[in-house]
Amino acid sequence: MNNKIELLAPAGDLEKLKTAIIYGADAVYFGGELFSLRAGAGNLTIDEIREAMDFVHAHGCKGYMTINIYPHNEDIPLLRNYIGKLKDLPIDAFIVSDPGVIMMVREQIPDAEIHLSTQANTTNFVTANFWASLGVKRIVSAREMSIKDLAEMKRQLPEDVEIESFIHGAMCISYSGRCLLSNFMVGRDANRGACTHPCRWKYALMEEKRPGEYFPIEEDGRGSYILNSRDMCMIDSIPELVNAGVTSFKIEGRMKSMYYVATIVSAYRAAIDAYLADPDNYKYDEKYFKELCKASHREFTHGFYFNKPTDKDQNYLTSEYTRDYSFVGLIKGYEESTGLTIVEQRNKFEVGDVIEVFGPRTEFYEETITEMYDEEGNVVTSAPHPQQVLKIRFNRKPDVDFIMRKKK
Repeated sequence: MNNKIELLAPAGDLEKLKTAIIYGADAVYFGGELFSLRAGAGNLTIDEIREAMDFVHAHGCKGYMTINIYPHNEDIPLLRNYIGKLKDLPIDAFIVSDPGVIMMVREQIPDAEIHLSTQANTTNFVTANFWASLGVKRIVSAREMSIKDLAEMKRQLPEDVEIESFIHGAMCISYSGRCLLSNFMVGRDANRGACTHPCRWKYALMEEKRPGEYFPIEEDGRGSYILNSRDMCMIDSIPELVNAGVTSFKIEGRMKSMYYVATIVSAYRAAIDAYLADPDNYKYDEKYFKELCKASHREFTHGFYFNKPTDKDQNYLTSEYTRDYSFVGLIKGYEESTGLTIVEQRNKFEVGDVIEVFGPRTEFYEETITEMYDEEGNVVTSAPHPQQVLKIRFNRKPDVDFIMRKKK
């Protein structure tokens, strides 16, 4: 059994990266400005990667960089040049899917640790051992693998080769994310970082000789999100993943908000810590699930881990997220002279609102906003301006980087 579980969080930009670490992630994965499969995320410049790795290592954590596109011929010169710019950065590992990219990384950074991306579609121990024989130190399992599959893969792998598996977030309706639908429909290649997520679009059936006459697939006539998978959630199954030999628990979501990262990481950190404190007597507590539901989400599924997905793992009615809470403020400091907390506003709130405050490894608590001031000390009753700085009187003194949220 693992006595250490790595909680691996997404970092779409530098703020999200730091938030993930502060809220309890053991490691983060991020993309650079080029050659990452999340071109729509903020991603990091070379200078930001250097700052990020300094921050991560100062907190005793790790940082992994994704270079997991499938490059075309015209990408090679630019990619080779880009890898050359990374060789002096203290990146802990590179997440790569293409053998040619692995070769280019090794040419310029011989001692680089390689993690094999889920995009490589590793679904069996023979393939995993092939990659291990080439020096790959971690297999990011295909999302189509079951708990039983993972356990068998771990048994058949060398002891020093780890398994990383997705445990939370969006699921692609394609083989481990290798999808052609976006490229076919709008000319934007998901395998080169430009997916437009047509799997979340609403579709209807139309007969060729009856243009404009739509035939509903569902009886209610609202059309059908026939490709719209529910989101992955495995917070209730930590012992099963550990016993299967999964070393790294990976959260999906480099396109998600800083608030999302903080909420999901915080919930899984609490659940994992509770498990590690007493594995033999661990009992799942529903409070962890309730907490992560305070971030935007679709309905949840266990994916392929326990059985093949059925229609119960799809949502045919809507691709919208559930958003029961809004992220309203970030704690930036405290004035000892006045007893006021300094807050950076993120969404509107006002005097009289009941809000929840939570922070790293800290359960949430409620506060009612009774008095509030702007930066000049003027009394204000509402906070409508994005990222305005306010001073608020709370009953408890929250720490810097604590988050305020409000139920809608």
